[in-house]
Amino acid sequence: MQTGSADPQNEVLLSAFGKTESWIFDLDNTLYPAHSDLFAQVSEKMTTYIREKLVVTEEAAQYLRESYYKTYGTTLRGLMVEHGIDPHDFLDHVHDIDHSPLEPDPALGAALAELPGRKFIFTNGSRGHAENVIGRLGIDGHFEDVFDIVASEFTPKPQAGPYRTFIERNGIDPQTAVMFEDIPRNLEVPKTLGMGTVLVVPRIRETNTWRTAHEDEGREDGHIDHVTEDLADFLVSVVETLQTRPGNTA
Repeated sequence: MQTGSADPQNEVLLSAFGKTESWIFDLDNTLYPAHSDLFAQVSEKMTTYIREKLVVTEEAAQYLRESYYKTYGTTLRGLMVEHGIDPHDFLDHVHDIDHSPLEPDPALGAALAELPGRKFIFTNGSRGHAENVIGRLGIDGHFEDVFDIVASEFTPKPQAGPYRTFIERNGIDPQTAVMFEDIPRNLEVPKTLGMGTVLVVPRIRETNTWRTAHEDEGREDGHIDHVTEDLADFLVSVVETLQTRPGNTA
């Protein structure tokens, strides 16, 4: 009788994740689906913050939000460099949102529980925002650490420094780690460090969300190992494949 591990897809997953010891997840639009439009609320709050703090028009605030994001990696970094904005004040404001659009995700929770090894969140957002999100999803308790923008001293992905700090702080071997992200360019450094990479993003960019074409640049580049539209489903496949390994005792 042919076992699951003989299946070509299983062989691919086993080769990619069979030695994984550290599972690293971005937060926004990765651990929860982009169509929830949760980040649209954050984006709107950023625009309001800029408009009020810098005393500019709505249009100017939107332009600055997008321009700083593209130039500095986060709107916050741009505001800090260009205007000396207090980062903690900014984060408190923009993450004061309604999390009710998020529904508990028991399938994701079950898959995370079955993954062998350590699990982490690595986000350009704040720890408080991450805790609110994973609490709402019902997946809190699965992660060893939340490495947020404060821990990176407000230097955001995709700059290399935060990745190295995260790795050193948690004693991670990049050769046995994999990172899940919804923004392709944020996977470039992990790949160069030796991590596996998984892009979590809808096949077709959805309209009426915060996402722009800028978010999808590099989607077809060689630093992306795997692409999935459904994180929970992907992780279930990984777990099931790992459980077919000879000598597995899970």
